[in-house]
Amino acid sequence: MPSEELVRGVLYLSLTVVGVPGNASVILAFLLLLYQENRLLPADAIVLHLACVNLLVVVVRCLLETLASFSLANIFGDLGCKSVIFVYRTSRSLSIWITFLLSAYQCLSITPPGSRWASVRTLLARYLGFVFLFLWVLNTCMSSAAILFSFGTKNESSPITHGINVQFCYVNFPSKLSKEANGIAQVVRDVVPMALMTLASLILLVFLYKHSHQVKGLRSSSSGGGGGAEQRAAKVVVALVSLYVVLYGVDNGLWVYTLTVSETMPSSLISDLRIFFSSLYAALSPVVIIASNRKVNGRLKCIVQEKPAHEKDTSLTNM
Repeated sequence: MPSEELVRGVLYLSLTVVGVPGNASVILAFLLLLYQENRLLPADAIVLHLACVNLLVVVVRCLLETLASFSLANIFGDLGCKSVIFVYRTSRSLSIWITFLLSAYQCLSITPPGSRWASVRTLLARYLGFVFLFLWVLNTCMSSAAILFSFGTKNESSPITHGINVQFCYVNFPSKLSKEANGIAQVVRDVVPMALMTLASLILLVFLYKHSHQVKGLRSSSSGGGGGAEQRAAKVVVALVSLYVVLYGVDNGLWVYTLTVSETMPSSLISDLRIFFSSLYAALSPVVIIASNRKVNGRLKCIVQEKPAHEKDTSLTNM
């Protein structure tokens, strides 16, 4: 196996090992919470949706790339490339927009009751299902170019002049204009939620700063305990947004560089780096959620503690 494929396989394997069990654990914790309480708060539903989309990113891209890199399985024919790239681009962009939705909802949650923004939060919570549906339709439509222009094998008789090399697949646009138009549309789709979630995070940081000064000044239990949950949730959102801005900032920078290259690059190194950094968010975000979300923590601890107790009971009955 060439060293380049070995390194690629190891990197994607590391993302798979972290991302699949991490996102699956978050999903399991919230499903257990839904089973126990028969409902999910809007913020919990958003985090659950984010974990589902991130799991889709890791499975469709990282796991399949790992299998192909180690020659264990290869589904990257023409149909496979169209399907994988379409699902990956859709789920990747959904991950971005749902992260923005989470930051926006958390920003609205710190507004005083009775204000106009508080009513917007109530409206958002009421129609959250329609918001999810709108985001799915929007990002599915914007990823349709992958179905039209992706294929698995390179035809030597017709050289690729306006394409993108993604190792096992090629995305070949019919003209330079279509390539740049599609690339700009993807950049705008990423930059808009990035700017909005950055603004929301700045508002949350100002809130955290003011709240910490109020707690220090008043030193009262009502001041310290009342906003504890909001403060923890705000810190989680700021951490997720910071992680997103760094990783997807690198991803979009490499994507813009790809658009400036006049010919298709013979190596897939730039595309591999882009996919790695964007998938890194999908793999690491559940680690942040598990480490900081008490609901997820509590349910996972219950699952871990119940299993040894069950095994102990079984061993006693067999004696």
